[in-house]
Amino acid sequence: MKMTKQLMGLFCFYFGWCLPALGSEPTNIGSRLELFVDAHLIDSMKGVIRKLHSPQPKGPVMAFDQPWEGAATGNVTVFDDGIPGGTPSYNMYYVGIPMRGDYRDYPNIYGPPVVCLAQSRDGVHWTRPNLKIFTGEFTDRYGKKFTIPEPNNIVWIGQGKYVNTSDNFVPFKDTNPNCKTEARYKAIGRYLHLPDTAPPTPDNTGYPWPPGAGLMALQSPDGIHWSLMQQERIIKKTETDAQNVAFWDSLRGEYRCYTRVKRKDGTFLRSIATLTSKDFIHWSDPPIWLDYRDAPEEHLYNDCILPYYRAPHIYLGMIMRLVPGRRWVENHPEAEISDAIFMSSRDGVHFDRSFVEGWIRPGLDLQHESWLHGNTAPAWGLLATAPGELSVYWIDHSQQLDSIPQLQRGTLRTDGFVSVNAKHDGGEFTTKPLRFTGVALRMNISTSAIGSVRVEIQDAAGKPIPGYTLDDCTEIFGDSLEQVARWKGGSYVGKLAGKPIRLRFVLKDADLYAIRFR
Repeated sequence: MKMTKQLMGLFCFYFGWCLPALGSEPTNIGSRLELFVDAHLIDSMKGVIRKLHSPQPKGPVMAFDQPWEGAATGNVTVFDDGIPGGTPSYNMYYVGIPMRGDYRDYPNIYGPPVVCLAQSRDGVHWTRPNLKIFTGEFTDRYGKKFTIPEPNNIVWIGQGKYVNTSDNFVPFKDTNPNCKTEARYKAIGRYLHLPDTAPPTPDNTGYPWPPGAGLMALQSPDGIHWSLMQQERIIKKTETDAQNVAFWDSLRGEYRCYTRVKRKDGTFLRSIATLTSKDFIHWSDPPIWLDYRDAPEEHLYNDCILPYYRAPHIYLGMIMRLVPGRRWVENHPEAEISDAIFMSSRDGVHFDRSFVEGWIRPGLDLQHESWLHGNTAPAWGLLATAPGELSVYWIDHSQQLDSIPQLQRGTLRTDGFVSVNAKHDGGEFTTKPLRFTGVALRMNISTSAIGSVRVEIQDAAGKPIPGYTLDDCTEIFGDSLEQVARWKGGSYVGKLAGKPIRLRFVLKDADLYAIRFR
């Protein structure tokens, strides 16, 4: 009985194995790091699975308890502001939003949004710098007066009719070699037309977001003193109400933005679109909706997508997922709860959502504050906080009156988002044909005391290469970020560099997270 390509694709998706890539050009991985966040390199699997690893909670690292912060504080961004290879200097930006009155008065309960800065040397202990950039009396987005005390850690509140640019403000450090000094730090902030301001010329786009909404561009020479890059919106076709992000993609030589939109197909499903730019001012049009292949349609609220710094050809997405129709707290105005999911991409548009389960759960709810709309919202950014350790952050808040949200930290091993995992009985997988550059194969592995990893190098047709067969391979066990594969003749594989090969891995009670040739 013949099986169609569509049916074979379903078998691949559900059972974790694929047909050999007959006649396909070998993938050239050079010496770059390759993760198993997707099945891009995998040809066949037997007795193993790709396993998603959630961050291990380490507890709160900061409470947003200042008068200009509060229950609706969010949109956290973290990045290393230090010199590459030097002492870490971590920056955290967030939008402080206090609440006033009773949360049942939604939606007119929020105080003025202000952009705040915190700093750290280790990613665990954070301090607020004593700044006096914004002090005194200001007017909020509702036209009400408010007073900011000094000192504080506020770096932006918006100006004039663009007071909204402090809401949904997300910055990054621009590594574009052609970046101007005064714009070494860039940010996007939303602009939403308010009743008491003159709206921009309406956009005849047919998109379902409010006329006049969009994203503004900001710049700073030092990450502290900010100004608008221009008086007009850089992106108009966006819903804006999310943690929209932008960054310089050094591998592809362009700026990329991810912004939340509602689809035009009548479903009003919250989703994410992407745009690109060469100068940060002029962006591709129209936005391109992300493709999640066969994943179920869900409300994806925030857009925390970034190139993985150790493998910039791979985008990682740490996304807040909204689940409408569920209300944990009785009489709360929003019948929605949220958690965080993980996804990845190799082109920035088509995303692998093999893992539809929650990546970060809201957790134990002792005070009826965890299972609410907007909780468990991941920060944008990853920090290397210790040897072999990555830190991920997320907001833990309830958006209830007088509650104090906290920034939670979780850790993963370096490259430890997804592994190829084998249980005690063991299993194996084989890669598609590939070419490499280097003289040794290094692996990020973890085994039990009885576990093991062995690797065989085959030619493109799947025939074991003498000297590199499974029987020749030295059994490997332990826990290492860069374990060198060895055979009876040693670890040298340079004579195979540039030639089409396959790798066959045999695992027992082990996880394989990443590989690279060095």
